[in-house]
Amino acid sequence: MSLPGRRRILPVAVGLVGSIVTLMVLVGAVSHAAAHREGGALGFSAGSSTSVTPTPAQGDDNETRFLKRARRLTYEGRRAGEGYFSADGSRLTFQSEREPGNPFYQIYELDLTTGDTRRVSPGVGNTTCSFFHPKTLDILFGSTHLDPDILDKQRAEYEMREAGNQPRYSWSYETAMDIFVSERATGELRRLTDAVGYDAEASFSSDGRWIAFTSLRNAYNRDLSEHEQRMLETDPAYFADIYIMRADGSEQRQLTTSLGYDGGPFFFPDSSRIIWRRFDESGLTADVFSMKLDGSDERRLTDFGSMSWAPYVHPSLEYVIFGSNKLGFENFELYLVDIDGTKEPVRVTCTEGFDHLPVPSPDGTRLIWTSTRHDPSARLGQLYTADWDHEAARQAIAAAPLRQASSVDPTEDQR
Repeated sequence: MSLPGRRRILPVAVGLVGSIVTLMVLVGAVSHAAAHREGGALGFSAGSSTSVTPTPAQGDDNETRFLKRARRLTYEGRRAGEGYFSADGSRLTFQSEREPGNPFYQIYELDLTTGDTRRVSPGVGNTTCSFFHPKTLDILFGSTHLDPDILDKQRAEYEMREAGNQPRYSWSYETAMDIFVSERATGELRRLTDAVGYDAEASFSSDGRWIAFTSLRNAYNRDLSEHEQRMLETDPAYFADIYIMRADGSEQRQLTTSLGYDGGPFFFPDSSRIIWRRFDESGLTADVFSMKLDGSDERRLTDFGSMSWAPYVHPSLEYVIFGSNKLGFENFELYLVDIDGTKEPVRVTCTEGFDHLPVPSPDGTRLIWTSTRHDPSARLGQLYTADWDHEAARQAIAAAPLRQASSVDPTEDQR
């Protein structure tokens, strides 16, 4: 029997990853009827869309300063999240719980022109963090479908839900989680990683040559100290680091070495750097960092005193969009910060519910994110989209105050 990764409890409800500390909601039962084809909310297919009128929270400015025509994109399934565009912006890959008999996420592709959706992953096991190859449209994702005990785990998950004795929110760092790519031309599923330990949260560089990903393999490939063994039992994410490999899975090498969780890496649009989230050793706060592809020149972009993660660089290379619970433990909102992290972050969303995992379209005119604003009490996310006002973002960042430097250097190697 393979050893499952222990669960990290998180203060939110949606899906990852990128990718929380990819997120996963484990309780609550909500049934959403597929009222129309998914993708119709973007206006590219038949069917009416459902717009959401922002309900200001905390008395902040209305989010329509940045987001126009915010509307729900996915309806089918218990929950959905983590949407990523194809290079031409015509398709979306995302994760959703909708397969009969499987309580975990599977990966899907949505055609934003027709609204048609197809499943990409095998249909069994748990999956996370999908991403398009920029040229071939192959789809990258993490999956546990090769775990010999996966069907037992699926049944156990349903039993826990029915009994109501499970943690409210958590993500399991399964040792059987590996990275696969679904090849569009052949339909074949190719495995890229096979190290013991969680391998996931992967993304392609803009030229398609490289893959950045998160791995916990350092918890399993060496002898651990007593302290490390305790950490593995209580918080396996402590061992997470950023790695890079060729698109074919070769030349895998580690980039980060700091204590605590380093995860959710994405390449800059020009592939010059990698952006990711770094949790402190306690796992309670996280900030946004960037580095070169060889792991050098680490730069801290936020010092927000909260859990800030899922950063994504706007195609203009002027700023980063990310999520943070600055305003309360369960109150995640979207924020902006300049590309060099010289300014204080600017708040984007102010609607009741969880807003996170933002991804701009390749042309920078739209935004996809995961939200519970349709029913905040249910804590089950779905994908939302809106028109993005780039000029408003530029103006807001220009007017933001300078960031105060931290008294502690989190980039110092502590291992």
